[in-house]
Amino acid sequence: MSTHGDTPAPGRRDVPRPDGRLAPEDLRSHQWYGSDISSGLRSFSHRARTRQLGYLPEEHLGKPVVAILNTWSDINPCHVHLRERAQAVKRGVWQAGGFPLEFPVSTLSETFQKPTPMLYRNMLAMETEELLRSYPVDGAVLMGGCDKTTPALLMGAASVDLPTVFVPAGPMLPGHWRDEVLGSGTDMWKYWDDRRAGLIGDCELSELENGLARSPGHCMTMGTASTLTAAAEVLGVTVPGASSVPAVDSGHERMAAESGRRIVELVWRDLTLSKILTADAYEDAVATVLALGGSTNAVIHLIAMAGRSGIPLGLADFDRVARTVPVLADLRPGGRYLMEDFHFAGGLPGFLSRLTDVLHLDRPTVAHDTLREQLEGARVHNSDVIRERDNPLATEGGVAVLHGNLCPDGAVIKHIAAEPRLLHHTGPAVVFDDYRQMQRTINDPALALTPDHVLVLRNAGPKGGPGMPEYGMLPLPDYLLKQGVRDMVRLSDARMSGTSYGACVLHIAPESYVGGPLALVRTGDLITLDVDARSLHLHVPDEELARRRADWTPPPARYERGYGALYLDQITQADTGCDFAFLARPGEVPDPYVG
Repeated sequence: MSTHGDTPAPGRRDVPRPDGRLAPEDLRSHQWYGSDISSGLRSFSHRARTRQLGYLPEEHLGKPVVAILNTWSDINPCHVHLRERAQAVKRGVWQAGGFPLEFPVSTLSETFQKPTPMLYRNMLAMETEELLRSYPVDGAVLMGGCDKTTPALLMGAASVDLPTVFVPAGPMLPGHWRDEVLGSGTDMWKYWDDRRAGLIGDCELSELENGLARSPGHCMTMGTASTLTAAAEVLGVTVPGASSVPAVDSGHERMAAESGRRIVELVWRDLTLSKILTADAYEDAVATVLALGGSTNAVIHLIAMAGRSGIPLGLADFDRVARTVPVLADLRPGGRYLMEDFHFAGGLPGFLSRLTDVLHLDRPTVAHDTLREQLEGARVHNSDVIRERDNPLATEGGVAVLHGNLCPDGAVIKHIAAEPRLLHHTGPAVVFDDYRQMQRTINDPALALTPDHVLVLRNAGPKGGPGMPEYGMLPLPDYLLKQGVRDMVRLSDARMSGTSYGACVLHIAPESYVGGPLALVRTGDLITLDVDARSLHLHVPDEELARRRADWTPPPARYERGYGALYLDQITQADTGCDFAFLARPGEVPDPYVG
């Protein structure tokens, strides 16, 4: 079995049957179970232990064994309903004649896991890969949705290359406070700044706590979770319309059951993930993310996912596609509406029906022979939410890729969520060496910050964070908020939440912790951001930068042992997806020995 899915999984015939479908003896699980009582000691043991689980042989022998990888947890509010949804998936598998087995896997709770769940994305990917490889399963249903779980599950599954269906957790219900509809994350930042500016008090803040997150499900803005589940749908690994079904809607349970039925058919057809996750599929995912005005985090994750599929994808691809697609989704944080509005406006099928000229329509999905067939009959029911092509929210995709002497390997900015006046800006830098220093000093009047300053945070990248935390939406000082200032140019090697907004330049590569140019910036240096020119420039002569580099000392290691040490040793930079080098590289992995 290959890390990039270029060899067949164990147990499959080299010569397909005339009807293109597997026979029971072709199933991968047949290696473990066999079919007759004399097929070997190991098969005898496996069957006996399956009886120990309470199953009769006729319940599983000769049937597709489906692994349900569930990221449910009591401390992950985005996934707290997935325990029940797994039962719906099982129902669908049973109905279709398969044999479901649920596997608990790591939960990556965006809210609670510190220093950042991004530190553990690759751990879940590795867990997914090894579970699917080492157990007697013929296909997989992946259950996730909170930011890092979607890419982690798909990265691991792509490295194993079994038939796979993804079940998105779904967005939570819209938030409410007094007479306002709230978007999780986006309105949290907005009202927290209002509190710091003295516009609301503790009473209002307490009410907002009750109204921001009203149900299970991930953020209902076009944040990282919604962006990546939409990407999964356009990639073709979900049933149609799955990515926007609200988590608590009865349609979500029906979608889960349909996913269970679908995976059984995919196993019999031997439609593995590598046949779905093609170069065309990834290009369509890039176009969709950009036309949605999606999260900047999708850049990192899609690059990493494509790498696991053996597909070259880089920052240049995002910038190239961004210049060809408009932003059609009027969704927060760049627009006005929320995911429930998007769902009832037509969801992703309706949205994609307005992008067919830029999509590869003849590629397969898990539900249809072609994406073209999948989109037949798709309609948009509200053109305020999903705009017409001649009335876009923005004429170019929602993320711009920058280069310059401050980011030789690239950086990104979600410019549709920034104040337009800042998209061409020159100002003096104010440098913070780490996030804690910034928190301690941002309100110090001695800094004498003005709206023209450029806030610079370093040592917040993949190694420096550690884990590249979502520090990129640097807070503005209280005294500027009270003057009505709500945006400034901010630069970092960090990420930011997909629900965030502002003129925040992110993912600067190489990061400062490894000696990237960001490490050499000093307070007072002039920096120019020019989004139209896709440029980020530090106005310091090369000779002076060389002197500063000679004086630069690498910071001490963040971890001396354990998973953190492995992470620091193997993590790649943002422009290449922040995968582990030993997982991202091509190469074969031996099949498990069963006999």
